[in-house]
Amino acid sequence: MNKKELIDALAEKTGKSRKESAEFLDALIGTVKEELKKGGSVNLVGFGSFKVVERPAREARNPRTGEKIQVPARKVPVFKAGKDLKEMLS
Repeated sequence: MNKKELIDALAEKTGKSRKESAEFLDALIGTVKEELKKGGSVNLVGFGSFKVVERPAREARNPRTGEKIQVPARKVPVFKAGKDLKEMLS
């Protein structure tokens, strides 16, 4: 399912217009991004949680040349599925 299909499904389930559903989805995504940028997390009980994890610097190899390279530390977004979501899928 892509973003357009998700907007259509939201519009159908809520009885709102596609435009209103798109605005809601954009606001939701924007709010999650802002919270993660601040270093916070977003917890949706029964669905899952979004948070930022810091990956440490490490040494890796270029697969083509075999040369060692340094990969810098970085922050990455992580989603962890909630218990209800996991149970529904199993």
